[in-house]
Amino acid sequence: MTTDAVSRSSTAHQNEDEIVRYTLTERVNHWIGALSYTYLLMTGLAFWSPYLYWLAAVVGGGPVARLWHPWFGLVFTASVCWTFTEWRRDMEIDASDRAWAKAIPDYIQNEDEKLPPVGRFNYGQKLFFWGIFYGVILLLLSGVILWFTEALPWSLRFLRYAAILVHASVALITIGLFLIHVYMSAVLEEGSFGSMIRGYVTRSWAWTFHRTWYYQVTGSRPNPEAQPRSEPRSGQ
Repeated sequence: MTTDAVSRSSTAHQNEDEIVRYTLTERVNHWIGALSYTYLLMTGLAFWSPYLYWLAAVVGGGPVARLWHPWFGLVFTASVCWTFTEWRRDMEIDASDRAWAKAIPDYIQNEDEKLPPVGRFNYGQKLFFWGIFYGVILLLLSGVILWFTEALPWSLRFLRYAAILVHASVALITIGLFLIHVYMSAVLEEGSFGSMIRGYVTRSWAWTFHRTWYYQVTGSRPNPEAQPRSEPRSGQ
């Protein structure tokens, strides 16, 4: 859902100290994507290296992993495509994101008060989103070739070689993005992980990390004398 949809949902929430961060549909889709990607991660690494083949045994063995890997790939692709249709406007990079990018050193040093206000998602979250989105396109195209590789004529065998290179390379990139995403949401920004389970965040959390979005969903205007108390990130 877009920011407007979240704003409408927040009016139905009775706790005045909390506001809606993610709707139920968004949360269900997120966990479908997360679980399907985890399966793809385990089976993909098992295919990639013999030292990691034991991961296939966890999900039922090599033949089972080979059977279900492409189908889970389609589930993950569908989840990402749904997210794109719902969040593409919130994920557009604008001037505030470029200003936030210049202030990344302050973010790294936990000096959040120096960061410029951002909307529902910050610059780093948007980069993650677009990295996964375009990565899924490449994984889908190369994955289809590898799925039906026996149907390729010998004269087009170069497609098989290219698909192997693209699929493995892009998969490693998405693994890196995935690990950063998990660390940021579960460790660095306290409350982020819980919001994807419960759907709500405190007003102080929203004001601290996504101030522009906070003013949009609450319908309030910046007022230095009425600002919620900021929430520190983990480690502060």
